[in-house]
Amino acid sequence: MNIVRRTPDIDADTDARLREMADERGQDVAAVLAEAVALLDSVIDIAGPDIGEDRRRLDAFKRTRAAVPLDEVKSWVASWGSANELPRPQDRMILLSVDSEVSPRHCEER
Repeated sequence: MNIVRRTPDIDADTDARLREMADERGQDVAAVLAEAVALLDSVIDIAGPDIGEDRRRLDAFKRTRAAVPLDEVKSWVASWGSANELPRPQDRMILLSVDSEVSPRHCEER
């Protein structure tokens, strides 16, 4: 392995947590950082978001006004794994207030 020396500026809380994690694992801080970067790389698409997919979904919403209110999605997700797990919410017609942009934050159910 080719070692490169870096000196990152991090806050005291992050430094303390890194040292704690390293001690828990019997590793040095560099090994913990390397594992964290590998994990991040495995779950985040560094190439960027799929803007085309976002635009297609927004265009579909503008045509159909079909969506699920955020509060219902939050309740559904919060119920996962519980004895009272909720069914997946169904989309329905959502109307926007007159003065709003097309944004889920500005939607009202009608």
